Amino acid sequence: MKIGIVGYQGSGKSTLFEWLTGETADPALAHTTQSAMAIVADPRVPPLCEIYHPKKITQASLELCDTPGLHRTHEGSATRLAMIREAGCLVVVIAAYGGSDAAADLRNFDDDLLIADLDIVTNRIERVRDQTKKPRPGRDDLLKELHALEPLQAALEAGKHLRDIELTPEQKKSIKAFQLFSDKPRLVVFNVTEDEADPQRFAGMVTEGAEAVVVSVPLQRDLSRMSPEERADFCAEMGVSLHDRDALVRQIMSVSGQMLFFTAGEKEVRTWMIRKNGTAVEAAASIHTDLANGFIRAEVMTVDDLVRLGSEREIKTHNLMRHEHKEYEIQDGDILLIRHN
Repeated sequence: MKIGIVGYQGSGKSTLFEWLTGETADPALAHTTQSAMAIVADPRVPPLCEIYHPKKITQASLELCDTPGLHRTHEGSATRLAMIREAGCLVVVIAAYGGSDAAADLRNFDDDLLIADLDIVTNRIERVRDQTKKPRPGRDDLLKELHALEPLQAALEAGKHLRDIELTPEQKKSIKAFQLFSDKPRLVVFNVTEDEADPQRFAGMVTEGAEAVVVSVPLQRDLSRMSPEERADFCAEMGVSLHDRDALVRQIMSVSGQMLFFTAGEKEVRTWMIRKNGTAVEAAASIHTDLANGFIRAEVMTVDDLVRLGSEREIKTHNLMRHEHKEYEIQDGDILLIRHN
């Protein structure tokens, strides 16, 4: 899944991209997208390594895409929005410094996305209506699609995000190919100055249930480029603190609907990403398709149990090694050993 870093021009998108990935944003790509990987560093990996002493450590990564900033005048928005649609999750960066109106910017940006979605849904409804005026093969299917789309059109016109609505299976099917913005999970990042006195005031600007982060993105990007000694001296002198970049990456992963499971042994300790509620056979497929095709069972233990007890032998002694079928729902922190033909 691609994570789209989105926002108006000047919001700090590219700076966030640089901080999270360690890659320098290329000005030549300002009108297109630039992608880089952000390692999902997990604090459970070092304790596992103390148990297994692996020859190799591999951690999962998120693909972050720095997308073209939108103009507040809407100039060229259609083309830029088309580049954003392929992202499966949005990180919306809002400028909250220099006299900017963060609340207005967030409302307006949401409106831009809703209007773009409404345009797509409305055009599809008009085409389907034209196609159903006369009897024709497949007319019943078109009528089902029409009945599924019309309530969504009404919701978008009322300013409702589809992610906040419980969609029917038919509605999910009808909009799947559209990649609607209001159906995508998102995280809002308020980009503040390093001396912001009241960061909590931004929390009320997002809708209930939405997640937001308040951070001085340029400061954190600059701190990440310093040596540990320079960073400690700078923080002490300026009275600022280092934001947990790894925790933010994990938060983005969680908001995007993904989580981590593990494989562990003397050869390698590795984290893998899987969708929340993903099954054991899906986890096997992410490791290797042969494991999924020949799936027999998954031997499952948890990182917490293993670290607490110190060895697989103790896990088995305490009957904490489970044998699970292919439809078992993976839990965050599961360690898997796939048995296969």
